Amino acid sequence: MRTHPIAVVKGAGDLGTGAAYRLWRAGFHVLCTDLPQPLAIRRSVAIASALYDARMTIDGAMVERIMYVDEAVYSWQRNSIPIVADAAARSVQVMRPEVVVDAVMAKQNTGTTIGDAPAVIALGPGFTAGSDCHAVIETMRGHNLGRVIYSGSAASDTGMPGDIGGADALRIVRAPCAGTMYGRKAIGDIVQAGDIIAQVGATVVTAPLGGVLRGLLHDGVRATENMKIGDIDPRAEVSYCYSISDKSLAIGGGVLEAVFALRERWLPAMHTEEE
Repeated sequence: MRTHPIAVVKGAGDLGTGAAYRLWRAGFHVLCTDLPQPLAIRRSVAIASALYDARMTIDGAMVERIMYVDEAVYSWQRNSIPIVADAAARSVQVMRPEVVVDAVMAKQNTGTTIGDAPAVIALGPGFTAGSDCHAVIETMRGHNLGRVIYSGSAASDTGMPGDIGGADALRIVRAPCAGTMYGRKAIGDIVQAGDIIAQVGATVVTAPLGGVLRGLLHDGVRATENMKIGDIDPRAEVSYCYSISDKSLAIGGGVLEAVFALRERWLPAMHTEEE
């Protein structure tokens, strides 16, 4: 039998990282998957960034890129969190995990089914607990953030970013046109309204307000018009750029609650799994 339960986290951006981190801290062997060219904005605290950088540390957790799914076991021996480029999440079929977490954040179900694992948990809108997963975690900021839903769905997407430091939509930087994105500032830089922070194709992108540049799309990514490419935190606390956010940890806590509430589903599978 397995000595550690396995969790596959599909989507390793900001929120997926919170889920993976909480599971890793709780003793799970975690494998993350993402696009070959991830679209994470908060790159300094997104496990997906290791697909660009090969290796990184997030809040004390070592993350490393692997090329093939079966290499995950070597990362787990080093107590690391592996990530593999696997847009279709075929790793789920290979690993036969006890837990699957859909953290793709596409606002719709892109392929997760309730039969993918003994415990299947999804983040945010687009899923119905009891139908295509066993539990849904509320991702909207407010009173219900991180709440576990065992029947029904999360709140519908409003299209409005949550308020941080008195700013909501204004703090989000979007591509003015389609083109290849390149940063002109770095994550952690203090910027003023009007500063040039990036360019998309030949068009420069300026900061809509002052604060710290908390997130920025990776250089070389092809952006579409109006695509989110950056995030400015008006609180201007640079340290927040390098630690997992309160929202992400709250959602990760909800995932952990759901996993253990559903343990009667996955524990028997773990104890009968052949080595």
